[in-house]
Amino acid sequence: MLNPPGEIHSASAEAIRERVRAAGVVGAGGAGFPTHVKLQAQVEIFLVNAAECEPMLKVDQQLMAQQAARLVRGVLYGMRATGATEGIIALKEKYHAAIEALTPLLPGQIRLHILPDVYPAGDEVITIWLATGRRVPPAALPVSVGVVVNNVQTVLNIARAVEQQYPVTRRTLTVNGAVRHPLTVTVPLGMPLREVLALAGGATVDKPGFINGGPMMGGLIPSLDAPVTKTTGGLLVLPESHPLIQRRLQDDRTVLTIARTVCEQCRLCTDLCPRHLIGHELSPHLLVRAVNYQNVATPQTLLSALTCSECNVCESVACPVGISPMRVNRLLKRELRASGARYTGPLREADEMARYRLTPVKRLISKLGLREWYQDAPMIQSDIAPSRVELLLRQHIGAPAVPCVKAGDRVSRGQCIADIPPEALGAPLHASIDGVVASVTDQAITVVRG
Repeated sequence: MLNPPGEIHSASAEAIRERVRAAGVVGAGGAGFPTHVKLQAQVEIFLVNAAECEPMLKVDQQLMAQQAARLVRGVLYGMRATGATEGIIALKEKYHAAIEALTPLLPGQIRLHILPDVYPAGDEVITIWLATGRRVPPAALPVSVGVVVNNVQTVLNIARAVEQQYPVTRRTLTVNGAVRHPLTVTVPLGMPLREVLALAGGATVDKPGFINGGPMMGGLIPSLDAPVTKTTGGLLVLPESHPLIQRRLQDDRTVLTIARTVCEQCRLCTDLCPRHLIGHELSPHLLVRAVNYQNVATPQTLLSALTCSECNVCESVACPVGISPMRVNRLLKRELRASGARYTGPLREADEMARYRLTPVKRLISKLGLREWYQDAPMIQSDIAPSRVELLLRQHIGAPAVPCVKAGDRVSRGQCIADIPPEALGAPLHASIDGVVASVTDQAITVVRG
């Protein structure tokens, strides 16, 4: 049993949230929502989404095994801040080292929930359903069913912020695929992805393509000069000719043309849509039909696109003719949000076969053509010191941070260099290396070592 430090019991909810805010903690799972705001919710369950269901990413499973005690303390801080009476760490059965490390440390109010090795178990709505039986209504937030969800790195950052008042200056990510030495490593924020790739020995193919994150939801990286941010999911390297790269290179017009000319309304995309399976109105095949034939497009059908999680099952698993309902939904979402539209709709009965229609990861790897590139990426310990970092002012949902330094200023690692205005949604930014501010723009602060 864990005997947590007295600070867990003595720290007030307000003090926990303030330290998390000052440390610039945001959702590390990809969305980047400021964590101190999320901790204002009052809920029954504090849930750690530790599924890491995207193939080829190996971060959370290794961090849990190596930093189990800190993770448990982070859950306790999160529970105290949100008033939760139960903590759940939802992880996959195959993460044996993490389960072994966490189990003897769990206090009575925290439990592990073992997830099947399926995709998308890491979708927070699906994780909540699998771990608690509660179903989040379409377009609603987890708080609507008494749950707050954070991922592993976020919870570890909560613990560091509360106990050490240490800000977020590092990011752990996996480099995998067509590289010489697949690895998982912790690097300073702002480090160019080109230098991160070099840590893995570089690409092993002549014309590589790059994805930020996993093969299902990750986005194409147009330039390796882009910096690591608080939400960088990983660096996946594949041949440029690989279908996962080629699909991402298709422009919107091509996506719509393919959907218009070859969709046969087989409805497999809907039958396998995870949100549809748990009772959401979302029906990808109807959205494709609505875009192709506007005379049958009802307002309610179009609005349901706003509830799409962009998990990409419809494109990568379901569709037999190469359509991307997810991309169609994304285009619709862009238009609907620009017009201020909002979705309201019912939560229907879940499909009785829902649990059996989630995609096994082994099948997903084969379907995606990743067997050749699916490798272990062991965690390496290295004190990495880039000569230059570019720290983006917007690494989170909300307003960009406002610089509080100028060119020529000397800064130290951990020093606040950009803050958020009072009452604004956002997160402060801190120097990730010791050095001198080389430039300050509307987008970023560049620091050079020196």
